[in-house]
Order: sequence, then structure tokens, then C-alpha cells
Amino acid sequence: MSEEKLETQVEETVETAAEEIVEAAVEETTEAAEEVVTELPAKKQRSRKKKVETQEVKPESEWKEQVVQIRRVTKVVKGGKKLSFRAIVIVGNQKGQVGVGCAKASEVIIAIQKAIADGRKNLITVPIFKTTIPHPITGRSGAGAVMLRPASQGTGIIAGGAVRSVLELAGIENILSKSLGSKSPLNAANATLEALKSLRPFHEVAKKRGLTMAELLN
Repeated sequence: MSEEKLETQVEETVETAAEEIVEAAVEETTEAAEEVVTELPAKKQRSRKKKVETQEVKPESEWKEQVVQIRRVTKVVKGGKKLSFRAIVIVGNQKGQVGVGCAKASEVIIAIQKAIADGRKNLITVPIFKTTIPHPITGRSGAGAVMLRPASQGTGIIAGGAVRSVLELAGIENILSKSLGSKSPLNAANATLEALKSLRPFHEVAKKRGLTMAELLN
């Protein structure tokens, strides 16, 4: 054999060996990459599961509070004037229970907390008839008076200030109201509470009169 043929054969064998080595290396890298890709989502899922397991869902309370007024009040004592804050808070669950709380403290946050506790102590149950009240009524507290009237579906709460807060947290959706006399938020809230407390449901009135519900409503 000539030298040229030997050189060509050597070159061909070297090229084929190099191609085989490159193909084997590419196959190994692709397999390793596929293994990494398959392992990544599994690790992510495990980490997500751990995060979900560690999260604690706190139950939401059905009671809602609304601050109506915060005022700075002064008390004259022997050494001078003592400053404090008075908070008026409406507490209700929008399912027929509502209360008004009033408390004083040297700090605003403490006054609000005490007013919320006072409101939960003085809860009343409101008889609701088809998203409104059963009959017209007027409530009084001090120099304030609030007139309440039933309303048809879609009317909404026609009220303002403390009266609106009490009616919303009581769960009434349609009602007409008018504040008479004093414009103090505390008097208006207490007058509304007295009016709602004086409401009588239809079944109670029918029982007192010795009638059925159908006879009373007709």
C-alpha cells in the first residue's frame, strides 16, 4: 500500500472515532439534563406542599365593629384637667343582633376595645321581616328621637350617621328613617336601638290576639 492510502485510512478512522465520542457525550448530557428537568418540578411540588401545610388559616369572626365617634373629653380635678378619649362603637353580626358600646380611656385604642366589650354586653335581637322591619316605630333616648318605617325591596337604607351604622350591622337592608331632635351620635344610636328593641314580630302579636298569621296579615 502506498503512503497516501495509509494516511487517508488513518484520517477516516480518526474522524469516525471522534464522531462516536461526540455522539456519546451528547447523549450523556441530554440524559443528565432530562433527569434534572424531571427532578425540578418534583422538588418544587414538595416545597409548595410544605408551604401549604405550614400556613394557618384563621377563622373570620362573624361580628363586625364600626367606630361612630371618638372625642377628647376633659375632667376638671384638683390638680388641673385630666384628658381622656371617649369612643362610641356599634357591634353587630348582620344577622339580627346589634349593640351600642360607649367607653372612656386615656388612649384611643384602649377606649375602642372597652367600647367593643361594652357593645357585646348590650346586644339585642331585631325581628327582621323580609329584609325590613315589621311595622313603623319611633324610638327616644334623651333629647334624641328616631323614626323608622318599613320599605319595599330595593329601597336600601335611607339613613345617615350613627342610625345607618346600627341598621347596617343589624342586618336590615331596606328601611326609611328620620332623625328627630338631638343630633348627637350617642343619642341617635341609643334611640335607634330603643326603636329596634320595641319592635314586635307578627307571630307574637297574632298569638296575643288569638289569631293565625293569615288572619292577621289579611
